[in-house]
Amino acid sequence: MHHLLSRLPSTQAQAMRGPGPRTWWALAATAMLLAAGPARAGLFDDEEARRAILDLRTRIQTTDDSAKARSAELAQTNAQLLEQVQQLRRSLLDLNTQLQAQRDDNAKLRGTQEQLARDIAELQRRLKDAAQNVDERLRKFEPVTVSLDGKDFTADPDEKRAYEAAMAPLRSGDFDKASPALAAFLQRYPASGYAEAVRFWLGNALYGQKNYKEAVNVFRAVVNAAPDHPRAAEALLALANCQVEMKDVKGARKTFDELLKSYPKSEAAAAGKERLATLKG
Repeated sequence: MHHLLSRLPSTQAQAMRGPGPRTWWALAATAMLLAAGPARAGLFDDEEARRAILDLRTRIQTTDDSAKARSAELAQTNAQLLEQVQQLRRSLLDLNTQLQAQRDDNAKLRGTQEQLARDIAELQRRLKDAAQNVDERLRKFEPVTVSLDGKDFTADPDEKRAYEAAMAPLRSGDFDKASPALAAFLQRYPASGYAEAVRFWLGNALYGQKNYKEAVNVFRAVVNAAPDHPRAAEALLALANCQVEMKDVKGARKTFDELLKSYPKSEAAAAGKERLATLKG
């Protein structure tokens, strides 16, 4: 081995032989440093780890605190939202109650309006019926035009009905009922357009009852009140006949003469002339 080393170059030989004293110490120092390096590096790593852990803990704590604050904020927000929701529910309930009350009021109002419409329709119907009744009643009081014995005049409906009622017994030949009915008409309607005709027929009813004296007075009233009446000549003839029945020949002659002078062209005058010729005494 030594022989081989002697053949190598000095540098290579020296390298094969190992380090020298200085080199040895340098190598020893380096080895020591290298031996101490991992331990020191471990110390550095632990410190950094602790710092990282502390930093991580701080971050976690900060995050946790932030999360707790956020959670508290969210809880408060949720509580506020819940209160708002509950308030909204109460408002909705109140609104629904109001809407239901409004619906009820509207229903009542519709019912009232419908009832009011029915009442108005009923009132209109009654007013129409009342108006018709009033018209009918007014028509009963409206004067009507009457033509009687060639004379036209107006008479109230009641007056006309009263005349017809008074004449009904006379037309049936019931003189006992006719005379008071006709007299009552004259008392009720003294200025009626029927008055002269009613007097004339009252005289005839009295004549039919053989109440000649009263008949003479009634016939004379007809002639005196309305000498131009179409029945005036007949009233004088009837008056003279009553006088004949009463045996008042003188009075009868005088009445016949009046008839002939006042109404010479009347049929009553012709009949009176014939009757006058038959009188004796």
